[in-house]
Amino acid sequence: MSVDPKPLTEGILFTDQYQLTMAQLYWRQGLAEQEAQFEFFFRRYPDYGEHQAGYCVFAGLGELLSWMADTSFTPEDIELLRSQRSTAGAPRFEDAFLDWLWRYGSFDQLVVDAVPEGRIIHANAPAVMVRGPLAMAQVLETSLLNHLNYNTLIATKAARVSEATRGGIVLEFGMRRGPGFGANAGSHAALIGGADYSSNVALSHLYGLDPKGTHAHSMVQVFIALGMSELDAFRAYAETYPDDCILLVDTIDTLESGVPNAITIFEELREKGHEPRGIRLDSGDLAYLAIRAAAMLDEAGFTATSIVLSSELDELAIWQIHTQIAAEAPRYGIDVDALLGRLIYGVGTRLITSDGHSALGGVYKLVAIRGGSSWRAAIKISDSPEKMPVPGTKRLWRIYDQRGLATADVMSLEDEDLMGITELVIHDPHRSGVARTLTENDIGSIEELTKRVWQEGRRTSGRSDLDELRMRRDADLDRLDPGVRRLINPHVYHVSVTARLDELQRSLIAKA
Repeated sequence: MSVDPKPLTEGILFTDQYQLTMAQLYWRQGLAEQEAQFEFFFRRYPDYGEHQAGYCVFAGLGELLSWMADTSFTPEDIELLRSQRSTAGAPRFEDAFLDWLWRYGSFDQLVVDAVPEGRIIHANAPAVMVRGPLAMAQVLETSLLNHLNYNTLIATKAARVSEATRGGIVLEFGMRRGPGFGANAGSHAALIGGADYSSNVALSHLYGLDPKGTHAHSMVQVFIALGMSELDAFRAYAETYPDDCILLVDTIDTLESGVPNAITIFEELREKGHEPRGIRLDSGDLAYLAIRAAAMLDEAGFTATSIVLSSELDELAIWQIHTQIAAEAPRYGIDVDALLGRLIYGVGTRLITSDGHSALGGVYKLVAIRGGSSWRAAIKISDSPEKMPVPGTKRLWRIYDQRGLATADVMSLEDEDLMGITELVIHDPHRSGVARTLTENDIGSIEELTKRVWQEGRRTSGRSDLDELRMRRDADLDRLDPGVRRLINPHVYHVSVTARLDELQRSLIAKA
């Protein structure tokens, strides 16, 4: 049978084999349509080695919901599953089960509550709650994790990069080093998390952004190899793009050739009524070269010309560049704030790959299953307490202090309403006996974080545009304690449970 590989690899068979084998087992046991609840959360913040994250930016939910809306079992999918054989040669999937998949194999009966995309989320707090028939809730797991883990990882990295620039412009340049067509997801997540623009042409147009880029060293090399010069290459580029001229100045010698030649071209542009945009530094000691280049540009009268930095940048490298500029710039008569204000940051490989922490490790765990007319909490026992999901059907709340800063995310039982309370005892979900009491002096306001995002086979809210996602990110970052936002050794944000939920968890552990 000839199968178009693209729909096949992007459809409902974009899953792990064990999801389907479990679904058949549930069907055989009469449990396939038993109502269950799963939750997505991550256990640990990204740790990049020399620096660590204290929060994550939630991303990928929009793409997941679009995939769910467009996806169900097709006749081709069913026939491929029918062709599978056990090691003994028998059909792996029964015909009656495949008939059931054909009739009920969509996500229409699932209900999804989630933290809105773009918001700040924290370790061990459920960002997505999926409720519905057990078999299809199980089938959803792999794609859900695929959509949410990578996107959240990259959005978080981009937010940290943006924080390190202290308000500078960030250009996402990672497409060539991204994971195949997953680079599109990475670029989008970076734009949600903190990148202002991307070099990714198609994706930029999709989101109404102007694609950004300069030129490669190869352009200068071509001119030199053909008997011309770096100056000739710059002049040709400037004549082609007189209003968007950013010149890469480090192909030969940055300070002896590149910057002086760029200044010559900029003077020619200005004589013709055009204002040059800037230069780009892609190698060497970027902080020192930025200082020296700024001094040369200033002396020539190009005080507003931008300086684009690239070459293996990430949040720590940018922080180190800022530190070096603060120490060295005054020696050359350069105003530190003025120089930092003209820098633009092209961030590629280390962003799109989340260098230092390559996977978020988010999980999708069963927390409850309906038995008769009531829900039964499900628990997983582990020798590592942090690997035990908090059981039961729940709600998620964010507590803000009197300053308006987030002080804790709190899980409650589904029938608990925390709005308007003035005192609350909260417990560490993984350390028995660790608790604290929040009084009216500690509680400024309370917000329920999750919203209904999917029901009856469709979104229950419109797709958020990029500006809205960025506004959510900025609003949450502004309400996050500076200690939690630190690039290195961030303060631990509290994720807790109510007393009733703590009691439920301890009783289930005791019974198990």
